[in-house]
Amino acid sequence: MIILGLDPGLGTTGWGLIRAEGNRLSHLANGQLKTDSKEPLPRRLAHLASQLEAVLADNRPDAAAVEEVFVNKNPQSTLKLGQARGVALMLAARSGLEVGEYAARLVKKAVVGNGNAEKAQVHAMVARLLPGVAIAGPDAADALAVAITHAHHLASQRSGLR
Repeated sequence: MIILGLDPGLGTTGWGLIRAEGNRLSHLANGQLKTDSKEPLPRRLAHLASQLEAVLADNRPDAAAVEEVFVNKNPQSTLKLGQARGVALMLAARSGLEVGEYAARLVKKAVVGNGNAEKAQVHAMVARLLPGVAIAGPDAADALAVAITHAHHLASQRSGLR
């Protein structure tokens, strides 16, 4: 199964593609989709959508997973993050994919074993779980962590664990 993980953001959306075969995971691709902060919001969302449509078309994943919104101190930032996340959810669903949604804390727990792990710990574990991977940046690393979390979730569902 090919899983697309997404770490949505209006400025940068990370994406990561992994193959899950039983408990074995392998890296396929990752990257970061960027929008121009000088552009108006609707144009930025449209550009993000176009880039994400290309990732979906080029890679044809079997499933997708998206990180949930965490509430920032700045409500405007949270709203913009939510809008970028909405683009990601809509495009994945429109592509016919089942979409898993995971809180950042759950992703950290699934990848590192500790829901309070630092980002550096998560990125180190992603590199360890996917040996030899060249990660395009921190948002791509987070997206790969989301994909790994989804793979673990699907594996536990198949084995009857919850």
